[in-house]
Amino acid sequence: MDHSLHAKYGLKRVVNASGRMSILGVSAPTDTVMEAMRIGGQSYVEIADLVDKAGDYMARILGSEAAVVVNSASSGIALSVAAIVTEGNRRRSDRLHQEPIAKNEIIMFKGHNVQYGAPVETMVYLGGGKVVEVGYANEGRKEHIVEAIHERTAAILYVKSHHCVQKNMISVEEAAEVAKAHGLPLIVDAAAEEDIQKYVKYGDLAIYSGSKAIEGPTSGIVGGKRQYVEWVKAQLHGIGRSMKVGKETTFGLLQALDEYMVKEDKSEQEKAALEEMQSLSDLPGIEVTIVQDEAGRSIFRGRVKVGEEAAGVSAKSMNDQLREGDIAVYTRDYGVRQGYFDIDPRSLSGDDLQVIITRIQQIAGGN
Repeated sequence: MDHSLHAKYGLKRVVNASGRMSILGVSAPTDTVMEAMRIGGQSYVEIADLVDKAGDYMARILGSEAAVVVNSASSGIALSVAAIVTEGNRRRSDRLHQEPIAKNEIIMFKGHNVQYGAPVETMVYLGGGKVVEVGYANEGRKEHIVEAIHERTAAILYVKSHHCVQKNMISVEEAAEVAKAHGLPLIVDAAAEEDIQKYVKYGDLAIYSGSKAIEGPTSGIVGGKRQYVEWVKAQLHGIGRSMKVGKETTFGLLQALDEYMVKEDKSEQEKAALEEMQSLSDLPGIEVTIVQDEAGRSIFRGRVKVGEEAAGVSAKSMNDQLREGDIAVYTRDYGVRQGYFDIDPRSLSGDDLQVIITRIQQIAGGN
């Protein structure tokens, strides 16, 4: 790996063991994706035509009626909400936030209103919606949604994410049943999900990140029913103008989608590679196990449990030292206050795993 660019701008080398995280640039596209971006970026095209043709191409892959490229899954939420509350009306779209919209309530579970780098509710408000939280932080039932529906309800938003509370929550299929029974559109935020053909079956609009599982450039996809997608496109001349997508990004995303659909499942190889970490269990207070992703995806990670008394260092302190070293090692650190952190192998390459193992040995040894 060539780190000369890092050196030129005074940036640290980063070992990304946290997964596809926005704070580190999400993913590393392939050479062929970067080449598609180069060719696309160096050619002129009618952007309106590209929006339509790229959308049709993606819709065929997703199995949806229509689709549109957006600049991130976050903007996908804002634009989807704006689409539904304005119903694609040009004047209302242009004057979003300037004039009141009577039917603007977006129902979502309290356990789904998560902070993923920004709060979900912020994106809903940006799109001109008003969040109506239902259920509880650890419980979301069909009745909770039904009881909140009235004449000001515009849509139901379901967030499928590892960030969300998983227990006692109805499935996306059940949420779709409620939406259908009450004649309401269902927006599904499935940003990091791997099964990109699943959620367009249940959501009238389904949102994916183009740069997480798909490993394309920084981008997002909104796919779904044609009428709703056309309403999303109307927002590209409103708030979406500040979220526009370059031609190079669109071509890169289309190439990444092609590659994603024929990509082999590497989860078993990744799981096997993590076995190298088992040697760390020989250190006092350190225990390594292999765990599966909390949201049920076929992703396996190495979990490093740190017994503070025996190890002489807490999980939080070890994690901080990993991140703050000369080589910045970022782990999946949601569990540090419970005494563990996870090593996600998907973005590791070269000697990355060995760097992690050596650093943990040094920190546990007091170096």
